[in-house]
Parts: sequence; C-alpha cells; structure tokens
Amino acid sequence: MGYRADVYIDDAAIRAALADDVRAGLGARQKWLPPKYFYDAAGSALFERITRLPEYYLTRAEQSLLDAHAPAILDAIRPNEIVELGAGSPAKVQRLLASLNGSGPLARYVPVDVDASMLDAAARTLLAAGSVAEIHAVVGDFERHLDRVPAAAGRRLVTFLGSTLGNLDAPARQALLRSVRRLLTRSDRLLLGVDLVKSPRVLHAAYDDAEGVTAEFNRNVLRVINRRLAADFDVEAFGHYARWDAEESRVEMHLVAATEHTVRVAGLDLTVQFEEGETIWTESSYKFTRASVEAMLDAAGLRLLRWDTDGAFGLALAAPARAKAALPRAA
Repeated sequence: MGYRADVYIDDAAIRAALADDVRAGLGARQKWLPPKYFYDAAGSALFERITRLPEYYLTRAEQSLLDAHAPAILDAIRPNEIVELGAGSPAKVQRLLASLNGSGPLARYVPVDVDASMLDAAARTLLAAGSVAEIHAVVGDFERHLDRVPAAAGRRLVTFLGSTLGNLDAPARQALLRSVRRLLTRSDRLLLGVDLVKSPRVLHAAYDDAEGVTAEFNRNVLRVINRRLAADFDVEAFGHYARWDAEESRVEMHLVAATEHTVRVAGLDLTVQFEEGETIWTESSYKFTRASVEAMLDAAGLRLLRWDTDGAFGLALAAPARAKAALPRAA
C-alpha cells in the first residue's frame, strides 16, 4: 500500500540524452530538436498557460469528452489498475477516477513519466484524496521503459491522453503502440486521446496564439540547452513559425533564425552556424481521422472498440486484436 517509485532515468541520463540529441539535431541539414526538452519547470508552466488559451481547444475538448464518456467506459471495463503514459500532473487521471461510479478506490495507479518530482507531488494528491489504494510510479521514458511497468494487478486500463501520441512520427508511434500491446491481456484496454484533422485556420491559431505564449514555449528549448549544456543561444534571435502540412497531416513548429550568426555549445565543444531564415524543427503534432486511428491500431495488433468525438478531438478505446468486444462501438 502507499507509494513506490522505480527510477530508470535520472538527471545524468537526461543530460546525456539531451547532449546526443543536440549534437545530432543541430548537425543535421534540416536542424531539429525533440519537443520533450520544452518541459523544464518554466516550460511546463508555459504549457499550462497554453492549455487555457482561447485558441488552444485540445485540452478543453478532451476534458469534455472524458466527462461525458468516461463513466460508461470505466463501468464496462471495471479496471483494477490504470497505467498512464506521460502522466505529468494528476488532472487527467482524476477525471477518470471521478468516473468510477462510487465503486471504491482504484486498486493501483501506475504513472510513467520522466519527472520524478511531479510524480511524487501527484501521488501525494491522489493518496490524500483516497481515490487510489496504491501508486507504483515508473520514472522513465515511455518510449524506452514500458518493459519496466510492473506486472498487472488485475484488469488494466492503459491511458495515453493529451494527444501526446501525435508528437511522434509514424515509426515511433507504431513502436510505442506495439510496446503498449505487450502490456495488455485479452481483458485489458487502451484509451487514447487524439486530435483530429480540421480547418488549417483553427490548427494554425492553436499553435501560434495571439498572446505569443506558444512562441515563448517554443523558444524555451533553447533556454534548456543554454542551462544544461552551457550554450550561448540568444533566445530572442529566433522567431516562432507554425505551419500545417496537409499531405503529412501535421502541424510543424519551427524556430527561425532572424540573422546569420554562430552559436557555441560549450558543453559539447560544438559550434553551430545559422543562416538568416534557417529553421530548427522543434515539434510535429500529427492529426488523425477515425480511419487513420483504426489503421494505426491494427498495425500494432490492436482494434478499435469505441470511438467518441466532438468533431474536433477523439477518444479511442482499443483492445488486443483477438479480444472479444466488451463495449459497443460508438457512432
């Protein structure tokens, strides 16, 4: 009972991964940096601001769908445990726990996240509320450490919400979903939150808000590199650019160099030259349709059981492909 955390990634490992990614990404013809490095304390605070912006519909849409449909989903599954990938704050799982229809505390919650301090704080909140009997956290990268998730404590629901799956390109998405499939037995389920293809105007506004919060969030990756790797990026020398690629069904975020200049990354003994207008590709946010979600799940050995949508966002409930359906498919 209580709280336990298994740690598979620490500060030294995170710094080493950052160093590898910076060396590879800033040395590429199209420079790139992974979006996971947005999220230090300042970046997480900026993202929380983004979720409250009028243009950023994603969080509100998912919350509304969970409020409307999670009670029926959880009543049919009756999970003994919830495994949450990229858990972060407890806000998402609290909505699910509130949908247990008075059936008592969840036997076990297994959050997976790289931020140990956030997991500790979330565990204190959930245990104090009495909504979970036990929390077994996995401090690790959900792309690398899903094999460290403890053996199931009964019927399992794996959740991956917030449209975070859309930050991965197709090969990485498939690899992750196959790893999730290995966590599931016939009676277990996966609940995904996915953003949907929609008007380019709406999408562009969501990733380039009028207040400029998303621009500051984008530039925060440079502040992280300055602090962690002793770089000398002039953060204000980079503009924010978001574009919709209809062919790839993704919004891209880039940082654009305002002038020709050189950056020194002392921690890597690396010098990086930027031309005026050259970009660093910092994030892809893929958008889906029901058909593309079904195809993606099928390729990973999963099948769609239920689909709930408001037209802008989708909740997809999936099961191992050979599992017998436990829920009606939503229209």
